[in-house]
Amino acid sequence: MQRPYPVPPQRPVGRVVRPKAARRTPFKITPTLLIMGMGAIGFLTLMSFLAVAFGFMLVLGSGNILPTVTVGNLALGGMTESAAAAAINETWQHITVRDGDRTWRVPADMLGITVNAQATAQRAMRYGRGEGSALLGIIGMAKVAPVLSIDPSRAAEGMALVAEMVNIAPRNATIRMEGNALVAVPAAAGRALETGGTLSRLANAATEFIDGALDVVMRDVPPNVTDAAPLLAQAGALLATPLSLNIYNPVTNQGLTWQIPPSEWGRWLTTENTPQGVVFGVESAPLSAYLNGQNATLGGGQSIKVADAVSALQKALSQSRTDAQTRAYNAPTQYTVQHGDTLGSIAWNVGVQMFRIQRANPSVNLEALRVGQVITIPSKDDLLPLPVVPNKRIVVSIARQRMWVYENGQVKWEWATSTGISSSPTQPGVYQVQSHDGTAYASNWNLYMPSFLSIYEAVPGFFNGIHGFPSRGGAQVLWENALGRPVTYGCILLSSANARALYEWAEDGVVVEIQR
Repeated sequence: MQRPYPVPPQRPVGRVVRPKAARRTPFKITPTLLIMGMGAIGFLTLMSFLAVAFGFMLVLGSGNILPTVTVGNLALGGMTESAAAAAINETWQHITVRDGDRTWRVPADMLGITVNAQATAQRAMRYGRGEGSALLGIIGMAKVAPVLSIDPSRAAEGMALVAEMVNIAPRNATIRMEGNALVAVPAAAGRALETGGTLSRLANAATEFIDGALDVVMRDVPPNVTDAAPLLAQAGALLATPLSLNIYNPVTNQGLTWQIPPSEWGRWLTTENTPQGVVFGVESAPLSAYLNGQNATLGGGQSIKVADAVSALQKALSQSRTDAQTRAYNAPTQYTVQHGDTLGSIAWNVGVQMFRIQRANPSVNLEALRVGQVITIPSKDDLLPLPVVPNKRIVVSIARQRMWVYENGQVKWEWATSTGISSSPTQPGVYQVQSHDGTAYASNWNLYMPSFLSIYEAVPGFFNGIHGFPSRGGAQVLWENALGRPVTYGCILLSSANARALYEWAEDGVVVEIQR
C-alpha cells in the first residue's frame, strides 16, 4: 500500500550530549584587599582635608579680606584694607532707602549719616580672623555692619525730604468718562512715612544697615472720599448745563458769552483728588483748542488770554459751577492823520495820553505830522494794569460836568463834578483806580487833596485823580462853590462828602471812564 505523503527520515534514537561549560571561580574580598582599600580612601580623604586646610590657611594668611565678606551690598572679598576703605568711602556717600519693593538712593549726609570707611574696612578685615566665622567668610555669606555716626538733628530734618519721596497720597473715590458714560473709580489708601519709627531704626544703624538699606516705617492713610455715588450725581447735575465763559471788555464796556454744550465739554470732564476731597475740572488741551478757535471770531482787534480763561473755568468747576469770567483785550490800532490834527488833539480824541503815543512811535516826528501819515495808537489796556472789578464802574462826562457811579449795572450815585481847565485839561480815556492815597499833596500848586483816588498818569510820574475840596496852607478851602464847571488842574473834583463815600466804595481796579 502506498503512503499518501512521504515519511520524513528517521533520526537515530539516543541522548544528545553537550559539552560542559567551564566553571568560574568566585571573587573573594580578602582581609588584605579590604585593608588596602580603606587605606587608599583614608589617604585620599587626608589629602583632600590637607588641601582644604592648606587653602584655608592660604586665604587666612593672604592679608586680604575673606572672599564672601560684604558691607551692605558692597562685596569686599579679596580686597586689601586700603582698597576696601576707598570702595566703602565712595559707595556709602549715598544710602538706599527702602519701602518693600520701592527703593531710593539718597545722599548719606542728608540724613546726618557719616561712614567711617577705615574703621569699617578694618572690621571687614578682622572677620574670620578673630571675629565671626572663618568658614562663613570663605565659603558662606559674611555680612559686616558699617561703622556709622548719626547726627540726630540733621537726620530729623532729612526725614521731611524722605517723606516727600516715599509718601503715596490716598486716592479718593472718583469718577471718569468712559465713552459717553460716567463710571465710578474706587478709592485707594495711601501711605505716609512714620518719622519717629524711621528715626528709631536709623539710630540703630549697626543693625539696620547690615543689608545696606534703611527700611522706612510707613502707615496707611485712608482716603477722604470712599463712595463715588454722590460724585456721579454731582457730575450729572453739572453736565445738565453748558459750560459758559462770560467775556467782558472793560474798555468798551461790552460783554458776550461763549457756551460749550454738555455733549462736548462732558468729554473733557476730569476729577482731581485734593486734601479737601474730589474736585471737578476739564482737560486743558481740548478746552484751550476750543477757546483758540473762538478767539478768531471776536474781531475788532479783541482777544482773550486763553490760559487765563482756562484757569477761570477750571476754578469754577472746582467749585461746582459751570460759568466763569474773563477779560477781553484790545490790540494796538492804526490812526491816519487828518487835516488839522496835532499830537494833543489826537490824544484827546483817541483817549490816550500824548507821552504814550510818543512811546509807541519812537521813529516818528509827532511834532510835524502830515495828512495821511499813519501812526500807532497803543492798546488802551495799557491804562488798565490792575485786575478789573467787573460789577463797578465810574463814568465822568467832561461836557456835562457830571459823574455817574454804577454798581451791578445800576446807577448808585449821580453827582455834580468839576474837571480841568483848558490850560490843564482832564484827559479823556478809560482808566482804573490805581491807589488810595488818603490826603495827597500837589507841590506844583501847594494843594492838599482829601480822599484822593489816583486814576492816570498825566505825564510820567504825575497822577491825576478824584478828590474832595482841596485846601492850601492847611486852612484855605478852594472851589466849594465851583462844582459843575472846570476849575481843577486836571483832576476830577467832588464835594468832600461825596469824595469820601466814593473813596470807601471804589476799591483799586474799579474802571473810571472819562468821556469828552
